[in-house]
Amino acid sequence: MDKKFTGLLRTILVTLTALLFCSGPALAAATINGAGATFPYPVYGQWAWLYNKETGVKLNYQSIGSGGGIKQIQAKTVDFGASDAPLQADELDKSGLLQFPMIMGGVVPVVNIPGIEAGKLKLSGATLANIFLGKINKWNDAALVKENPSLALPDTAITVVYRADGSGTTWIFTNYLSKISKVWQDSIGNAKAVKWPAGVGGKGNEGVAAYVQRIKGSIGYVEYAYALQNKLAYSLLQNQAGKYVAPTSATFQAAAANADWAKAEGFYLVLTDQPGDESWPITGASFILVHKEQANAATAKAVLSFFDWCYRKGGGTAEKLDYVPMPEKVVSLVEKAWAEQIKADGKPIWP
Repeated sequence: MDKKFTGLLRTILVTLTALLFCSGPALAAATINGAGATFPYPVYGQWAWLYNKETGVKLNYQSIGSGGGIKQIQAKTVDFGASDAPLQADELDKSGLLQFPMIMGGVVPVVNIPGIEAGKLKLSGATLANIFLGKINKWNDAALVKENPSLALPDTAITVVYRADGSGTTWIFTNYLSKISKVWQDSIGNAKAVKWPAGVGGKGNEGVAAYVQRIKGSIGYVEYAYALQNKLAYSLLQNQAGKYVAPTSATFQAAAANADWAKAEGFYLVLTDQPGDESWPITGASFILVHKEQANAATAKAVLSFFDWCYRKGGGTAEKLDYVPMPEKVVSLVEKAWAEQIKADGKPIWP
């Protein structure tokens, strides 16, 4: 046999063997593509890095806000969308989507007031709403002084910083304000994007954090991990029980403790203004959105395998970043829904 032909045949055989050994979901979906909420981005980034080290599968996640994530999954330009604003059952059905909770955490008011350290400023829900309504515009306003008699609050103008993009963080924040302020509910409402009465807008949790860092006298709202990472001064908040509490894993868990996911149609559940002495009042879950009918079984299986790994092995990482992992009973409900509802060519994807 000709030596050149023999060498070529050997090369072809080696290549085919390698392809056979590398075939399957990991090869078919070497990269998983997702987009959406900035709220869970810190933990998704850590999970992605650890999962890639263990499996070789990469996660490409665009932190563009919940509104963008919903649009992209509806348009089928990504493998999954992420939103902190849960969709109602009829919205899910209209787009052929399955929604499930991935992680829980807290949205926190952050401030830049010279001389005021993290966890020192106390805010009731009513006072917080009036600040964002533009009714309280100085840090030494009588309402703030009454709540904080031990603080030397300056005669400084308040600059409100809000999310300029469609945001699940905004949805959670305005959901809370709508619950504790009728004026807010009637004039502004609860949505991923609202018409703010005052202030400046930043894109993403990152943008809000950056503005608050730069503008003296400012107040904004971000996911707690961003407050920690950027060393922002967060405020205490008065909860439904009348207690001023700090944002911590324990207070997020307290707010989530009574959540009954089994009764939540389409896993739609809102955790703001929950009862309990220790509950953080602006707690929320972040959700993943996937299509029930999948065009590529291997890609769909790779996506679900990643989130299964996050549920099973990502809890410690989540807690280090002050997120609350989903309880095992909720994970069981979610993966049961995967098995029943996610299909390709009429066949189940999971397990």
